[in-house]
Amino acid sequence: MSVDTAAVPSLRETPLHGLHRDAGARMVPFAGYAMPLQYPLGLLKEHLHTRQAAGLFDVSHMGQIAVRPRSGAMADAARALETVLPVDVLGLAPGRQRYGLLTSQAGGILDDLMLAHLGDHYLLVVNAANKASDLAHLLDAVGQDCEVEALDRALIALQGPGAEAALARLVPEAGAMRFMDARRVTVGDGEAAREAVVVRSGYTGEDGFEIALPADAAVAFTRALLADAGVRPAGLGARDSLRLEAGLCLHGSDIDPGTTPAEAGLAWAIPKVRRRGGAREGGFPGAARILQEIAEGPARLRVGLRPEGRTPVRAGAALFPDEAAAEPVGAVTSGGFGPSLEAPVAMGYLPAALAVPGTRLFAEVRGQRLPVAVAGLPFRPAGFKRT
Repeated sequence: MSVDTAAVPSLRETPLHGLHRDAGARMVPFAGYAMPLQYPLGLLKEHLHTRQAAGLFDVSHMGQIAVRPRSGAMADAARALETVLPVDVLGLAPGRQRYGLLTSQAGGILDDLMLAHLGDHYLLVVNAANKASDLAHLLDAVGQDCEVEALDRALIALQGPGAEAALARLVPEAGAMRFMDARRVTVGDGEAAREAVVVRSGYTGEDGFEIALPADAAVAFTRALLADAGVRPAGLGARDSLRLEAGLCLHGSDIDPGTTPAEAGLAWAIPKVRRRGGAREGGFPGAARILQEIAEGPARLRVGLRPEGRTPVRAGAALFPDEAAAEPVGAVTSGGFGPSLEAPVAMGYLPAALAVPGTRLFAEVRGQRLPVAVAGLPFRPAGFKRT
């Protein structure tokens, strides 16, 4: 059912709102914003076009936070950020980005984010629903040593194997970037020239870029990208199915404050230098539990799930060890149809003993128990440009 976002006056609009309307987007409320769910092309074709060429997503609803050292020394900001992030911020080179987590004292995941070193400050891109709480958390934790500023600008994600060629027409430097590179660039010409930040990453499992730029430059730049025959707009629906096929977590669904990094299969984001025996072991919220689970293993694990039939298994479905079992052993946290796989896929949590690929379970869907099998993640290989 389509939602009339005009009837929800409290919804915020991104700088590209008018462009979405002009393109015939179906708009829905999401994280306090009016966002495009899909365009006339349709979710399925938007998904497949992104896998085959390039999809353009408006992700301006996400939070962008700049963290600058008051001392002028980036190492001081890095040390401050390491008190809230269990990652190697000190080892992050200028012009590079990495995935990180904000953790709670109980070891849960307050948010997941991207952290880029831009020379004189760190840029954090956080989830839309958490950006106010993340900002308050950072101000409280590192505000004495750092200036923490929420940035009001657009954010565009250009994803797919055709993304490099399309972006390089407008930003030639993009062609030389590799996965997780971050660069300051200029977009536009003459009086319309603006500084932007380009990062070679995204959340679809494909090669691609995210471009942060001033709101007043967003529409012209987006129209210039869409002038490429290989680039088509894509909405939240395709973004969700793409990240699900890539086995990527959605905060609030697959991960939340009640989920630890080890349970979520995200221990890889915590490097040796922050683990037991590392040069900067611990020192972040929830370190005792998080490091113990990394060393000894958690009681439950996030897994991939492949339903045996064609019926999608959605978030919230209970998982049972057999058709007659009275008590569930786990639950689905994300699920839907995988257009690239031409089959349904899902993710969920199971006791560690059952989290073995090939294990057969049953998911309860509309009163029926449907067979599913535990599967490895991701469901399809990533297409990142690492060299």
